[in-house]
Order: sequence, then structure tokens, then C-alpha cells
Amino acid sequence: MLTQRKELNFEGQNIYVGIDVHLKSWTVSIFTETIQHKRFTQPPCPETLVNYLERNFPGANYYSAYEAGFCGFWVHYSLTAMGVNNIVVNPADVPTSQKEQIYKDDPVDSRKIARSLQSGMLECIHIPTMETLQDRSLVRTRHMLVRDMVRIKLRLKSFLYFYGIHYPEQFSHPAKHWSSGFMNWLKNDVVLEYESGKMSLNSLILEAEEKRRKLLDITRSIRKLFQSEKYKNQMDLLLSIPGIGFISAITLLTELENINRFSNTDHLAGYVGLIPMSHSSGEKENKGELSFRGKKILKSTLIESAWIASRKDPALNLSYNTYVKKMEANKAIVRIARKLLNRIYFVLKNQKAYVPCTVK
Repeated sequence: MLTQRKELNFEGQNIYVGIDVHLKSWTVSIFTETIQHKRFTQPPCPETLVNYLERNFPGANYYSAYEAGFCGFWVHYSLTAMGVNNIVVNPADVPTSQKEQIYKDDPVDSRKIARSLQSGMLECIHIPTMETLQDRSLVRTRHMLVRDMVRIKLRLKSFLYFYGIHYPEQFSHPAKHWSSGFMNWLKNDVVLEYESGKMSLNSLILEAEEKRRKLLDITRSIRKLFQSEKYKNQMDLLLSIPGIGFISAITLLTELENINRFSNTDHLAGYVGLIPMSHSSGEKENKGELSFRGKKILKSTLIESAWIASRKDPALNLSYNTYVKKMEANKAIVRIARKLLNRIYFVLKNQKAYVPCTVK
């Protein structure tokens, strides 16, 4: 007697999953090799998704993708560990029709990710190791604290200016602001008539001191980090380049992770964002401002370092003086930053310390 077969076997077939990731839920679209299977919403849990795939498509090859964003890479690590071939993509690189731009919602986003994955049109961004991610978080936290410190200093100065409180002669130069003597003057010698004003000033002073303590602690941790075996040799190479200090060097190393993943300096400059936007057609070629793509923290670090390098490196100083005759200083320094990036690529790629040029 013939009986109905109940087992499923998708061995050799590919299943494509597009995930629109949110904090409280995921919208998932599933495509087979030929059709769209299903779209649904689930809790933000990789195990739930994998259980669904294994239950409905046992034995298949699972491919998934989601857009890089707030959730980082933990979803990628989890899915990969459970046997899913996952990639993380730049949201700007997902092919989108005009209709999808006009009628945009979570189901549309997940569907276009799955569709593009099925068509082989998606490219995975670089996935750093967990160790690099956590080292990067330490360095980025310091950058965040530096910005917070600048804000609280501006608030304190605005408070003093608002009440007509002038600095003593010994603190008239900005370089002497925020020394221990300056902070003691703020706490002990600034006199306000009412208790409410004293409370406001003391609150700002305490916040500034707390931010400073945190900044010092995390800077000490970063110094220990760059002396570790993982970074020591590369740090020495980067510090041989004029304009590169230990903070900018460790920022570069944690953000880039591995210089060998860049095929050339143009590839690296595109990743950082030190290339101009281009709008060309036929014989017309228009170069615009710097690309909006790239790593903001790397771009700002390189431009800050370029100002120092343009004074210390004779060749870069000569280039800067040539550029500044034809353009604004802020545009000239971007070109110096690009030259500085080329030097960084060379020393890391070839594992050779930088030798400053001599202008003859």
C-alpha cells in the first residue's frame, strides 16, 4: 500500500533571507531559487529564524543578509555560528527602485534585500573580529569623551562671561586654562552673590572634573593597548610618520584592522572618504566636494594629523605651500591628508618605517 511521504529534503537548494533589523522585531523575507516563499515578522532572535529555516527547508543552503546599522555585528556572528551564510551590507549599496523609495516600509526593505541577495548583487562589507571591535569601542569612547569635555568647557566659559567674571592675569592666556590652578580658582575664588548661582557653577565644575578623570583613565587604557603585542610593531611604523601621534595611530589601526584588505591607495582613500564626488556625462566631467561615504572618525583624524604633518614634513610643507596659492587652506589640507594616507598605506603594507623626504 502506497503511503504519503512526509519528510522534506532541500539538499542542494539555496534559500535566500533578507532581514530588516529593528530593536523589537525583525521583518524577514524568504526567497527560494525561483519564487518568493514568505514574509513575516519575528522577535529579534537569530535562533527563531534558524529554527524556521531548518523546519521548513531542511538540508538547504541558507544565505541571509541585513543592513549595517545600530545592531552592529552580533547578529552576523550568531547566524554564522548556526550555519547560515550571512553577509552585512552597506544600506546605500542595496539596489532600490523609485517605487521602493516612495513606498518605503519594513516589508519592502526586507524584500529588496532578499531579492538582491538571490540575484548576487550584494557585496559584504568588512567584518572585523570581536577583539578589534572591542578595541575600537575603547578608542571611540575616548573620542566621545573628548567631545563631551569640549562642550562642558564651553558651558563653563559661557557661564563666566554671562556674569561678567574675568580671568585673573595668570590665566589670561588660553593655554593656561583648565590647569589645576585654574580649576582651584574656579572653585575657591569665583564669588557669586546667591546660593543658586553657586550651585550652578559647582555643578559645571564637578562635571568637568569627572569628565577629566574618565578621560585620563581611558587614555591610560589605550596606552596599554598600543603597547600590546597585537599593535606594538604597527604602532612603531605609524609613529615614524610626521604628524601621527599615538591616539591617531591607534585610531587608524582599530578602524582599518588589516591594511592588506585594501588593494591600493585609491581603495583605501575611498574607504576613508578622501575622494571627491564625480558627476560626468559625455565630454563633461564635474568633480564635487568630498564623498559623503567613508569613515568620519578616520577622515577627521587624518585632516587633524595633516595640519601637523604639513609643518614637520618638508615634502608635505612644500606641497601645502603650492596648493594654498591656488585654493583655500581647508581644501589644500585635504590634499595633504590624502598624501599622508598614502604614506600610511606604504609603511603598513611594506612594514617599513617612514623616512622623511629632503627638499633639495
